[in-house]
Amino acid sequence: MENGGRPSLCQFILLGTTSVVTAALYSVYRQKARVSQELKGAKKVHLGEDLKSILSEAPGKCVPYAVIEGAVRSVKETLNSQFVENCKGVIQRLTLQEHKMVWNRTTHLWNDCSKIIHQRTNTVPFDLVPHQDGVDVAVRVLKPLDSVDLGLETVYEKFHPSIQSFTDVIGHYISGERPKGIQETEEMLKVGATLTGVGELVLDNNSVRLQPPKQGMQYYLSSQDFDSLLQRQESSVRLWKVLALVFGFATCATLFFILRKQYLQRQERLRLKQMQEEFQEHEAQLLSRAKPEDRESLKSACVVCLSSFKSCVFLECGHVCSCTECYRALPEPKKCPICRQAITRVIPLYNS
Repeated sequence: MENGGRPSLCQFILLGTTSVVTAALYSVYRQKARVSQELKGAKKVHLGEDLKSILSEAPGKCVPYAVIEGAVRSVKETLNSQFVENCKGVIQRLTLQEHKMVWNRTTHLWNDCSKIIHQRTNTVPFDLVPHQDGVDVAVRVLKPLDSVDLGLETVYEKFHPSIQSFTDVIGHYISGERPKGIQETEEMLKVGATLTGVGELVLDNNSVRLQPPKQGMQYYLSSQDFDSLLQRQESSVRLWKVLALVFGFATCATLFFILRKQYLQRQERLRLKQMQEEFQEHEAQLLSRAKPEDRESLKSACVVCLSSFKSCVFLECGHVCSCTECYRALPEPKKCPICRQAITRVIPLYNS
């Protein structure tokens, strides 16, 4: 039988790969869906005069997952941009990123590759305050770098191309790496920028602070409004859901293909077994009816035509069951009529 009736190694690998990918995609989808549901359940709190009274009436003077929007205001000092005049902020991120072309030995193509070679982030304490003047309330933002969506704005960006000599070009082609240049970027959270914070809101000693939430919920400091933030998260959930469904269907299709092939092989084995039993029964009937001098010739008859003598040996199975004419009439690829194993060689059988 082919492969002993068992699935091939390639089939196992394909089924295992699609199953692992499906499980990983489903895990990411579940995580994204959980984050989206938590975001939907966040309590919207208005940054106004009644903020402290709302928090004082809350259990533990805390809202575990709250949404609050306000303008950025520095507490004491501010950070000045290194490249833009009169640009002040409370968070500054300077990045140097190397860009180069790398030779792919598999595809034989040059691929773009980038790597951060240096990054520095500076922060100063800041508050979220109402946009309108005359409202004396502020929310201190703690651990802003722990947020998953830090609303930084790119204020400066410049690409410095690398200067190469002829010997450098030859060396880069030999090494398989061709530098393109260095990109210098400055990002800032400007003073006065609108920020949407999603986290734990706490009233402590007459001061309000926004900090990373407990129980594994996501901390956001986004330049987008809450509706846009929620919509983006839901779009991400839908994308991962579609990917999980596609690979789930692929896994089911692979499993169905393997099971169907196993079923067809089993049916073929049963059919061949039945044919072999019918042949043996028919042969036994012929032997019982035949004269004693004809029985030896019937035992040596071809199992296909039952008229000519067996005249060839099938390899690698070793069965002697057919005459040369019936062997030539077998359909391609030729298989042994007894065990259905592929015939690789045929050796003529000579009776002396």
